[in-house]
Amino acid sequence: MKRFATIVTLAALVLLAVFLLYPLALVLDASFRIDGTGGLTLGNYAAIVKSRYYLGSIGNSLLCAALATAFACAIGIPLAFCLARIDIPGRALLLTLASLPLVLPSFVSAYALVLLFGHAGVVTTALRGIGIPIGSIYGVPGIVIVFTLTLYPYVVMPVLAGFQAVDASMEEAARNLGGSRPYVIRTVLLPIVMPAILAGGLLVFIEALENFGVPAVLAEDRPFLAVDIFKLFAGESDANPAAAGALSVLLIACTAIALLVQRHYLGKRRFSTNARSAPAKLPLTPGLRLTATIVSWGIVIASLLPFAAVLMISLLRFRGPVLTWEFGLGNYATLLSGSYRPLLNTLTLASIAAVATMLIGAPIGYVVARHRSRLSGLLDFVGMVPFAVSGTILAIGLIIAFNSGPLILTGGWLILVIAYVVRKLPFAIRSSSAIVHQLDPSLEEASINLGVSPSKTFATLTVPLMASGLVGGLVLVWITAASELSATIVLYASGWVTTTVVMYHAIEGTGAGLAAAAAAVLILVTAIPLLLINRRINKQESTVI
Repeated sequence: MKRFATIVTLAALVLLAVFLLYPLALVLDASFRIDGTGGLTLGNYAAIVKSRYYLGSIGNSLLCAALATAFACAIGIPLAFCLARIDIPGRALLLTLASLPLVLPSFVSAYALVLLFGHAGVVTTALRGIGIPIGSIYGVPGIVIVFTLTLYPYVVMPVLAGFQAVDASMEEAARNLGGSRPYVIRTVLLPIVMPAILAGGLLVFIEALENFGVPAVLAEDRPFLAVDIFKLFAGESDANPAAAGALSVLLIACTAIALLVQRHYLGKRRFSTNARSAPAKLPLTPGLRLTATIVSWGIVIASLLPFAAVLMISLLRFRGPVLTWEFGLGNYATLLSGSYRPLLNTLTLASIAAVATMLIGAPIGYVVARHRSRLSGLLDFVGMVPFAVSGTILAIGLIIAFNSGPLILTGGWLILVIAYVVRKLPFAIRSSSAIVHQLDPSLEEASINLGVSPSKTFATLTVPLMASGLVGGLVLVWITAASELSATIVLYASGWVTTTVVMYHAIEGTGAGLAAAAAAVLILVTAIPLLLINRRINKQESTVI
């Protein structure tokens, strides 16, 4: 088994070195050079430390990421528990709706809410007109609200898989010893699923930390790390690759600290169980079941507020950049009169990237969770680096690395898939490793002792046991790749325009209605396969995990 783990680790490190570390090295090299190209210096970092602006940028980013993580866990964990252990009416539909916030690009959600609740938003103006004062959505509160509503599925999916993988006998034993149901949940179930909670929380924290779209729309004059990096690289202000590279290193450092805290916690505890099937639904009174249903649907409906805003805006008419209350289908007519190629590109690239990411990420997640060593620790850290790196930075690095020389990838679809796979690999690693933490290693040891090779044991025994986590990770990768913007906007060529690029250019101009219509279509075509997947998961709850 050690040989299998070593092969997986080395192969993964080589892959990440070529398509992640090498491109980043070309970009980050500028952070240690005078004016980005001169001699070596630490002056770029010294300038950041001395700058109140950049210190404020780092502080604002960390504050919003921490608050978003706390609130996402506060609503995601109860929702995951209700979906896993309570017979909620319409569970498959609820799972689909809970996944949808990840489909809608965050910058579209933020912009839709600005059109409704901004300083001159439609709702804000209407309420003020009848004497009801209301503040705007700009600033830290608005950013945290949008992050919470759009990122909480990162917590729901792994925690749901964790609750479904808990050995029912452990809960029964605690109940037989006199523990009340709330006490057992707090002291037995939650500690067991803590790897999944930490995995989801870490994903929320990092995604909020490196997100560009939401602060770009809602921050107003407040500085944010991801926005400053984008502006410095894109040259919206004076282009400064040295400062952008230094800020990128600080962003990676913040992620590394969060990852080390998680690994320190997991390393001192054991979470594996002997689960063979999902635990039974809780026998609740009609009143408690109704309460759980109301809470679950309430959380999901609240998270769909940006969707409601987008759908409403897609049906409203614009006079130039001004939104009116005149309804019509003009936005959809304009959208459908154009090419269907962006939507087809989006679905094709996201599907290829999702499958490739899980094929690469599942073995990595298994090795990271099961075989602790310095080499696997290095792989775990490197595997989380993509999530800490802005998609813009990674895309620029890929262009520099593969725009010339023996391997030229720019201008085609493959470089987009590579960017998606590298960017979304942490989803696969975290969802896989979280579920592996709960699998008893004795099952694999027994298989190997019976003469089955480690690779075959992993493929025929471990992977089926990881199925719930792998499906959750696959869904996460697919829907987030479909809504990816930061890397796509830099890498796409004329023949590979995606739906998010269409939305971005529409919002940048005077086509907010067109962007809303494109977002509505993307939601529809993504919701259908999500619903089918969640129905299948719902039917297989009682089968072997």
